Amino acid sequence: MGAPGVAAQGAGTTVTLEITNIRNADGVVRACMTADEDRFPRCQGSANGYSAVVPAGEATTLRFRNVAPGTYAIALLHDENDNGRADRALGMMPREGFGFSRDARVRMGPPRFDEAAIEVGTTSTRQTIRMRYML
Repeated sequence: MGAPGVAAQGAGTTVTLEITNIRNADGVVRACMTADEDRFPRCQGSANGYSAVVPAGEATTLRFRNVAPGTYAIALLHDENDNGRADRALGMMPREGFGFSRDARVRMGPPRFDEAAIEVGTTSTRQTIRMRYML
């Protein structure tokens, strides 16, 4: 991985994320972008994925560089205590902020891949993602 907020993998284009509504500068923002429907929204172990972790106070803009053309979905987590996971209240409700490409809605869990999917071509792409907080 290159500079903060930048993930590189092969040759391709740049996907820029504008992140809004971050409630504080505590912890980090974890971002992942994957073309693997089965790995969304966590992206762990995805060969077709990109990820970045940046201090929350610096997370207004993130860039994934050298992205191959394809269909991707993006997930963000404001990991306020930087423990590497999404903390929950009462076992279900997220305590920390989250966001998805296309501002995909959260119902009784994260959105499906197709609800958050974006097309990445051969020219740079921008996505604005609003952090949401349940508590």
